[in-house]
Amino acid sequence: MRSLTLHLKILITILVVLGISVTAYQIFVLGIPVTEDATDDLWNIDAKVEFVANPKDPVKIQMFVPPLSRDFVSLNESFISNNYGVSVNRIDGNRKVTWSARRAKGNQTLYYRLVLTKRYSGEKVKVKGPTFRDSIAVEGPEKIAAEALLAPIRQHSADVETFITEAIKRTNNLNDDNVKLLLAGDPSTPHKAKIVELLLSIAHVPVEKVHTIRLVADQPQTPELWLRSFNGNDWLYFNPETGEQGLPADRLLWWTGDENLITVDGGKKAMVTFSLNNSEMNAIRLAKLTDENTDANFLEYSLYGLPLQTQQTFMIMVMIPIGVLVILILRNLIGLQTLGTFTPVLIALAFRETQLGFGIVLFTIITALGLSLRSYLEHLKLQMLPRLSVVLTFVVVLIAAISLFSHKLGLERGLSVALFPMVILTMTIERLSITWEERGANHALKVAIGTLFAASLAHLIMSVPELVYFVFTFPAILLILVGFMLAMGRYRGYRLTELVRFKAFLKADK
Repeated sequence: MRSLTLHLKILITILVVLGISVTAYQIFVLGIPVTEDATDDLWNIDAKVEFVANPKDPVKIQMFVPPLSRDFVSLNESFISNNYGVSVNRIDGNRKVTWSARRAKGNQTLYYRLVLTKRYSGEKVKVKGPTFRDSIAVEGPEKIAAEALLAPIRQHSADVETFITEAIKRTNNLNDDNVKLLLAGDPSTPHKAKIVELLLSIAHVPVEKVHTIRLVADQPQTPELWLRSFNGNDWLYFNPETGEQGLPADRLLWWTGDENLITVDGGKKAMVTFSLNNSEMNAIRLAKLTDENTDANFLEYSLYGLPLQTQQTFMIMVMIPIGVLVILILRNLIGLQTLGTFTPVLIALAFRETQLGFGIVLFTIITALGLSLRSYLEHLKLQMLPRLSVVLTFVVVLIAAISLFSHKLGLERGLSVALFPMVILTMTIERLSITWEERGANHALKVAIGTLFAASLAHLIMSVPELVYFVFTFPAILLILVGFMLAMGRYRGYRLTELVRFKAFLKADK
């Protein structure tokens, strides 16, 4: 007995830990939303390209577009143009779109449109980058100034991160004579970034320029320059003006390197204008779209991967254990008498078709009439099996009659009685008849009321939309329910109703 108890405890612990672990993995690692009402941001980005084409020359326009390799995923990408060929290529970690035309004349307008969202997969994509670079050749006064700046930078830094931060801060000190010499009267951010790159190259620290777009709706946008360096495991991003480390979450990396955003052959006066707007979408729907457009397999092994019609069936099925748990608590802890455990759950499922109020009325009327007929047939001295057969046939006729009269009276709710599971009603009447036969009418009435109350409570709990979503989305929670049910199987204590029954004994002891 002791070994059996230990075995049961181990089994319960395994089920509970497994259920909690899988659910926690889905929530915290995969990022599946806990509530159905959760929404996520959806960004629409338009890049409008305008230029003047030379009338006699072929036109070729190249523009960088986001690589979307790590933090963001594209839901839709389109290139809108008239009579232009379009191709997209990857070059040195960047993506570049090329529009080309044999002839074009006058003002030209092209559009690049991108719909994106945050990447849902919790798994980080492994990245690679350089950890060493050769020094940029520099001579004369510039070399002396660079070496003079590097001396205090080395002294006040402890690793690559602090070295880069210190180099950026020193370069932005416009009162330093060495900085003035290197900037040569050009204190623009791109030129400062070039000086920082020079200083870091002398120390063999690789750094590259990255150009980002800020995800802010309804505001004019121009690419923002940042610097980044690879520390062997990940990219470290730095603000070239302040030395602040870490790329803000609202920045979208557009391209890397020293090249311009757009180049035009066969045209002039090229200009790119960005416009952004933000919307929200149901998180699960967005996750499914994300899964379809990436290799993340976000929902591949979830119930959302099933066909839609099958999903609707499983939304009902996964709630059956919840209903069973309600009946188990009502019977084992409270002491409510019902027709078994599963019958109230089946009646609760039947209430899905008729709704609770109308379903209770139908259940009461049909069951009462069925039992009345059974009482009448008892006077005919029939055997149990023929008597039950007559009762069940009467139930079918009664259901058909109710449906017919409801249709004639225009009561749409009454038509749902045709969908009311007939087998459930007939089985209930049969079991109540047997109970009546064996233990009397009072006990049968008490069991019928208990069954109806338990079914109603189970139906209300099983119909809570938030609970349906949670159990369907995180089905591993059912393992925790199984563990609780196993623990309940060893409960031998008093039920609440028994405390009321034995209250007289407590008074007698006093």
